[in-house]
Amino acid sequence: MTAGTEAGDQPARPRVFITRRIPDIGLDPIRAVAQARVWDGDLPPSRPELLAAVEGCSGILTLLTDRVDDELLDRAGPGLRVVSNYAVGYDNIDVRACAARGVAVGNTPGALTETTADFAFALILAAARRIPEASRFVRAGRWTSWGPLLLLGSDVSGATLGIVGFGRIGQAVARRARGFGMEILYSSRTAVDPATEAELGARGVPLAELLARSDFVSLHVSLGPETHHLIDAAALALMKPGAILVNTARGPVVDSAALYTALRDRRIGGAALDVTDPEPLPLDDPLLALDNCLIVPHVASATTATRGRMAAMAAANLIAGLRGEPLPTPVPPPA
Repeated sequence: MTAGTEAGDQPARPRVFITRRIPDIGLDPIRAVAQARVWDGDLPPSRPELLAAVEGCSGILTLLTDRVDDELLDRAGPGLRVVSNYAVGYDNIDVRACAARGVAVGNTPGALTETTADFAFALILAAARRIPEASRFVRAGRWTSWGPLLLLGSDVSGATLGIVGFGRIGQAVARRARGFGMEILYSSRTAVDPATEAELGARGVPLAELLARSDFVSLHVSLGPETHHLIDAAALALMKPGAILVNTARGPVVDSAALYTALRDRRIGGAALDVTDPEPLPLDDPLLALDNCLIVPHVASATTATRGRMAAMAAANLIAGLRGEPLPTPVPPPA
């Protein structure tokens, strides 16, 4: 059998590496067209394992935990055609380096908008009404009687919600907030259609004003140099003493050390974090010791339907790239 052929003189199928097991709705179509190796570990491959696995691959399906940079692209070799990210964000990928080598990059926009907005609002409600703290109170055997001052929280209805980043997810959160009669402020680096503002009852304001006026601040920005530590000590100092910060964006958008100090000293009322920096948090991280900080393990998109949609989109991008076709949901190369 000659190189580049399989039994029956069929052309050899391209090799791909999938850095973690994803739902079968994504795996099955990939396996139908490619020699697919799937990393089956519960943890991501280590850097040396990842570099070794991508050698000679035509396509890679990555997660946010997998850094795609010049080193990885060199190891993959000149036959690499596509990197398909199983995520909306792509801060783990050097898109410029990929573009310079003619490697297409795809992501999964829109697949998790409603699910993530649901979860962001769930965090708002849980932090406002101290639900995790109340559950721990019961399980610790401390519930002895109803009390008029027991575990008092904050009202959500009629409160002011500040949304930082007013893209798909931010706007979906605003739609939910309308049902609670909230005043909705937003801060955005890009212009928002006045018709969208009117539909959502939202008003754009500078970030400093949003922080100062909001009872709840929900973060929905992508991670980049301009948003790294966007919420730092100075930003936290602008917030109301009882305000609650919610982050379902990326962990490094918030300065974790500054947040700990603000929560510890009760400069703000609380925080609810689906994402952290680092991620996962080590068990000795001081944020985990605070009752006014709710932390969950990056699960805002974790529903069966949503993760299935993401898998199907990531597979479609990967297969299109292998075939040299335009990706259904490409990440545009930087200008």
